[in-house]
Amino acid sequence: MASTPATVPANAKPKLGLRAWMEAVLVECERAAAGFEADPVHDLRVAIRRCRSLADGLMAMDPDSSWKNMKKAGRKVFQALGDLRDMHVMQVWIEKLSEPEDPVAARLLAHVHAREAECKQEALKDLQQFDRKQWRQWSRTLPRRAARVRPGSIVFKHLALEKWMAAYDLHKRAMHTRSQTALHELRIGIKRFRYTVENFLPREHAAWGADLKDLQDFLGEIHDLDVLWNTAVQIAAFPDPEHRGRWRAKLNEERAKRIDRYREKMVGKQSLWRVWRAELPSGPQLRAAAMARMRIWASYLDPDFLHSQRVAQLALSLYDGLKQAGLMAPNPEHDSRAVLHAAALLHDVGKAKGDKAHHKDSFRMIRNLTQPLGWNARELQLAAVVARYHRGALPRSHKKSLQLLELPDRRVALQLAGVLRLANSLDTRNGAEPHLKVELDDKVVLVQTAGYSPLDRSAEEIAAARHLLELVLRRPVLVRRLRESGE
Repeated sequence: MASTPATVPANAKPKLGLRAWMEAVLVECERAAAGFEADPVHDLRVAIRRCRSLADGLMAMDPDSSWKNMKKAGRKVFQALGDLRDMHVMQVWIEKLSEPEDPVAARLLAHVHAREAECKQEALKDLQQFDRKQWRQWSRTLPRRAARVRPGSIVFKHLALEKWMAAYDLHKRAMHTRSQTALHELRIGIKRFRYTVENFLPREHAAWGADLKDLQDFLGEIHDLDVLWNTAVQIAAFPDPEHRGRWRAKLNEERAKRIDRYREKMVGKQSLWRVWRAELPSGPQLRAAAMARMRIWASYLDPDFLHSQRVAQLALSLYDGLKQAGLMAPNPEHDSRAVLHAAALLHDVGKAKGDKAHHKDSFRMIRNLTQPLGWNARELQLAAVVARYHRGALPRSHKKSLQLLELPDRRVALQLAGVLRLANSLDTRNGAEPHLKVELDDKVVLVQTAGYSPLDRSAEEIAAARHLLELVLRRPVLVRRLRESGE
């Protein structure tokens, strides 16, 4: 059941991050357990819901299992308190809609009071089993992980767009059927969009927050009315058809008012759906947001992400130089440069599972990654294969990883893997800014890179790493030291 207008916990301050909300949960646990009155129960649910919705957004970037475990730990208490909260809200509606000496109201209130006592016992049991020590530990570790992604970042706009699209699909279905189920699902979809904006997009929340809250209230109250009717039918609260008809008319009237108020804001050319969509990524910005999202995901998994970022710079410089020399054919079906960029940033995510054969783990992890908005499945699969062959055995046509690609993509995969393999070997790992130049000199590709020395041990690795690119380009690739100006 939806809540009455939300209040901030008594101990809360206007600007609260994850740490403060998690600490608020522990404080509100004590207040709620004192008697399970309406306000403390609501405040505890607000605090838990905030933590869970923050976890929802952050676990989309950070694959650490602690997010899922924290959500699960709060779920049981949240649900138990939800049943109790439903009784509190239902009582308010009964008193608001009933007339003096109304037998329907009397039966409903008797049911609510009996059920409320049961819910308090269930909530007390679940609250006693709530592991406060583990929650306190998460309140120290998870905020540090959350701090790695800045609020207002384009990755959160990308996440908000996902929630917008899901909610908009539910809106279209609900406006077509107006069924209890469709409107209930729409309420949940808008709630998820609202929490994403509220938690992670402060500028957008300042502009949209009031409308989002109104919409959630309208839909929540519709749900309250539907639950009230279903409860009355279930417990046979109507002594005769006249009372049944009177209550049905009251509930339908209240329900219709709220649907009309929802439609005023959300249907037509001036609907808020259009306003919100216009402020979220589209076109090239959507592609950039998807790349940023993958970059953040990789940064949580890759133990040396600075290396991967340097490799990405080198790979793009090498690709651009080869393309300018006419050695990289344009691909009308894909943005090959973006695929290479993603593969370079993600190529070492498999190290999260250990260093041994990590390139194979990287392949599986990238391939299983949820396809980000703005990218298609073929591009993500291609990036996975390119990352797979940044080291290890050379790609062969009979390998399953290559056979997963469509025929035109296999040639592209070999080209990009050759570029990435050489770029990976060229990273000096000494903190120097990655820099290289490409020249075509009488059918020989000359790659000049800063920090290279033929006497270093790395020169052997570079010599081996360039082999795949030589096979693909069908010409020798020579690596030389890039002489800086003034030398």
